[in-house]
Amino acid sequence: MADKGNGAVSGQKDLADWKLSPDWADWHWQLAHRITRPEEAARLLGLPEGALAGAAQAAETYPMAVTPYYLSLIDAKDANCPIRRMAIPDPAELNVTTDDIEDPSQEDSYSPLPAIIHRYPDRLLITGSLECATYCRHCFRKRKVGGKRENVSLADIRAGIAYIRENEAIRDVLISGGDPLMLNDDIIEDIVRELREIPHVELIRIGTRTPVTMPQRISDELLDRLKKYHPVWVNTHFNHPREFSPESERALARLADAGFPLGNQSVLLKGINDNVDTMRELIQLLVKNRVRPYYLYHCDYLPGLRHFRTPLSRGIELLEQLIGFTTGFAIPTYVIDAPGGGGKIPLAPDYFVKNAKDEIILKNFEGTHYPVHVTE
Repeated sequence: MADKGNGAVSGQKDLADWKLSPDWADWHWQLAHRITRPEEAARLLGLPEGALAGAAQAAETYPMAVTPYYLSLIDAKDANCPIRRMAIPDPAELNVTTDDIEDPSQEDSYSPLPAIIHRYPDRLLITGSLECATYCRHCFRKRKVGGKRENVSLADIRAGIAYIRENEAIRDVLISGGDPLMLNDDIIEDIVRELREIPHVELIRIGTRTPVTMPQRISDELLDRLKKYHPVWVNTHFNHPREFSPESERALARLADAGFPLGNQSVLLKGINDNVDTMRELIQLLVKNRVRPYYLYHCDYLPGLRHFRTPLSRGIELLEQLIGFTTGFAIPTYVIDAPGGGGKIPLAPDYFVKNAKDEIILKNFEGTHYPVHVTE
């Protein structure tokens, strides 16, 4: 789909004008009017000249695209607004260190076909699209997603489905990208229907950030098409409480009401969600909206992400500050996608104080020690 963002934006005064338009609720309009230049974003947000200095250079290396909706969530008065940091290019993205790896998860080595990533024995990922409504600055597939980079073709997707059909060990298929909901309804339904027709495929999952960056995409028509093929799970990607709005909450409600079990995968991002108050608010908003917090990812070791990465210990500290102080099933699993293709490795606090043959001593969430007699 052509990106008409820059020409369309120039005729508008500000985001408030757009939000009054009946077209605001149309996802095709949102996609066609994405903002792809930092100077246009600055003008629409009413930022002073030079406020996004340096962003244009970063956007040349890692393209920018932001839906008007997601741009409207930015607090223009806050230079450290989390939405701004996740959506607007930053010169820090051009800083590369010796720790950075272009493909740290070694996805390419586990890709027997252009649309397939087959890392685990009984499940795999099929790429529906390498396009996204908004290009997240912390994206772990920045090498593939956005701009003029090559997309997967329908022939690639069909070949991927044939690969799944031929591999009877595959019981769980994740349709991801990019974002597969950038495809039109007919193509999405065709993919899901063909997967559902494969006898050994028990579980179909769709990974999408559209409830966050373009909730208008979660239409009743799309859901009516897909719910015929249940069980279909949907994993989304909220990172901060400010990403919740009436529109995003309505999108989640539509999904839940249509019978889609919902999960969320967040990324731990320095200065955005790496404090306990923000993380607690985020996970509690998720469960309030019938979304199970699933994974909290340690930020990947890709070029351009160093300014987002926290120490590994920070994620474990957050879990220690959350466990026992909020609903148990609201606590996500903290994982690192091990550099070198090791897959997801869970990290958790250690509650063992002593582990002896006849007695163990455990520490609870309050730090109190409890001896437990061991019997064989």
